[in-house]
Amino acid sequence: MIDSTQSIYQGLKKAEIDFIVSLPCINLAKLIELIDEDKEIQHIPVTREEEGIGICAGAFLGGKKIAILMQNSGIGNSINGLTSLFQLYSLPLIMIISHRGTVGEPIIGQVPMGRVTEDLLNTLKIQCFKPKTPEEAEKLIADSWNISSLKQSPVAFLFEINYW
Repeated sequence: MIDSTQSIYQGLKKAEIDFIVSLPCINLAKLIELIDEDKEIQHIPVTREEEGIGICAGAFLGGKKIAILMQNSGIGNSINGLTSLFQLYSLPLIMIISHRGTVGEPIIGQVPMGRVTEDLLNTLKIQCFKPKTPEEAEKLIADSWNISSLKQSPVAFLFEINYW
């Protein structure tokens, strides 16, 4: 069986993602560590999602294949950058999102945003994938840059607690 974190990392490598912005998240911690150690990926840790969105746009315009790692709570902070930058200028982006606030969430404060995450992504017209297995995640992420580039729009991956 493939490790849940390793599958996301391998998918990003197969997609040839070479620039990743990340925000702290307990579910993404091992993935962030793998990316930080990878000399082929430029990794920029940030403290605000909208900052990461802007940095990703600049990196893409500089020729990089880009991704952002964050919790779903950060989508609210990212809406303006996603719409007035990425969608307005038809830019691709891979969003790896830890979907907090779903079944099994131990922190009650995560639940309200967890309930509306998919609705927000749908409202933003961002295609969303919810891989259930590591094998599915690796395959979908490996193809994600091509999908995002063809659609000229961000693509999101939601990973619920049960995935980890």
